[in-house]
Amino acid sequence: MQVIADLRALWPLRDFRRLFSVRLVSQCADGMFQVGLATLFFFSPENASTAGGVAAAFAVLLLPFTIVGPWAGVLLDRWRRRQVLLVGNLVRVALTLTIALLMVTAGVGPAVYVLALVALSVNRFLLSALSASLPQVVGGPLLLTANSLVPTLGTAAAGVGGAVGFVLGWVLPAGRVRDASALVLAAATMAAASALAARLGRDRLGPDERSDAAELRAELGTLARGLVEGARYLVARGTPARALGMMAYTRFLYGVVFIASILISRNLLADPQDAREGLATFATVLAATAVGFAAAVVLTPTVSPRTGVHGWIVLCLSLGAVSQAVLAVTYERGPLLAAAAVLGLAAQGTKIAVDTIVQRDTADAYRGRAFALYDVLYNAAFVGAAALAATALPDTGWSRGVFAVLTAGYVVGAVTYGAAARRHPEATPVPGPAPATAPPSAS
Repeated sequence: MQVIADLRALWPLRDFRRLFSVRLVSQCADGMFQVGLATLFFFSPENASTAGGVAAAFAVLLLPFTIVGPWAGVLLDRWRRRQVLLVGNLVRVALTLTIALLMVTAGVGPAVYVLALVALSVNRFLLSALSASLPQVVGGPLLLTANSLVPTLGTAAAGVGGAVGFVLGWVLPAGRVRDASALVLAAATMAAASALAARLGRDRLGPDERSDAAELRAELGTLARGLVEGARYLVARGTPARALGMMAYTRFLYGVVFIASILISRNLLADPQDAREGLATFATVLAATAVGFAAAVVLTPTVSPRTGVHGWIVLCLSLGAVSQAVLAVTYERGPLLAAAAVLGLAAQGTKIAVDTIVQRDTADAYRGRAFALYDVLYNAAFVGAAALAATALPDTGWSRGVFAVLTAGYVVGAVTYGAAARRHPEATPVPGPAPATAPPSAS
């Protein structure tokens, strides 16, 4: 099996194994935590059964992430990334246990929502650190293999954690103790991820060069300039900027489909008054999507060497168009699950290719900022998708016209990106070596 062969190729790299274990355990905890939030925001009887309600909840959840992203980039280019993984998970432990305590003693209130948003923001910071660290432990041709394997298996680990959270929510009696139990288990898993990060050397994950305290304060004080310089660098390189643009575009399209899937699961394929049945239906949609993610792990390293990484993105966009064409015809369970699997393959395959392009064609001095911009675009695109879904989707979630437009959107993306890749297949050369620290205008 290709996955096993890829793992065998990467497994001799000791620090890869250690970083990989941190990702798996950390993202397993993410899954437990996020399923609890999804149940609270989207599948509790009193919450979010309309397109506007679901979209508003997503906007509340994701807008803070677009704020975290820029700060993450500056800090990840200055701080020891290993320390970020160690301390960041400990911060999540404290936040999660505080949320659990509040839910037992006071119930769900504004403080729970605020702390949940902070915890999710820390999580996005950790994911950026994991992505920026990978090229430090894997190099050469194995980087594409690692990018096809690691994020997708991390997503699978999040799925396992989500399944654990879902089972807890299903078997334990409803109430505050059930919600708190899932959070305590998530906190224990986060603590394990922090302990695993401690096995890596303090300097092993970079950055290659770090500023002193005064330089760091100056960099934080001119954050906007630093991001502008990072964006200019990516544009000058060519391929990373185009890849980030396509990632944001496909995330926007996927966001509309994701919100539609929640509404279809709750209001069309289940009794709208039975939130538990709606959650179970949506879980099957997520499971089908996870099958597509797994297929991307196998197919990306197999097919992309033949098509090229840019050609693989075009092929994935074409698969996305097929999935939406199916949904434009019907919302029945079987075709819906098949479309979810195909879209999962398309979305994850595109992500693997984009991650590889950004990592391969970006100097380490800018890599943290590149993934910070990635984070901002990723979440801002989903917020934009939520705004579109609130106005374009009916409360049932299914609209033939909307899915037809999404089909056309994937086709346009495939054609546009393919044409750009043919004109500029490689990163644009820039004069001189990339600086080891931020350029003068960013400090």
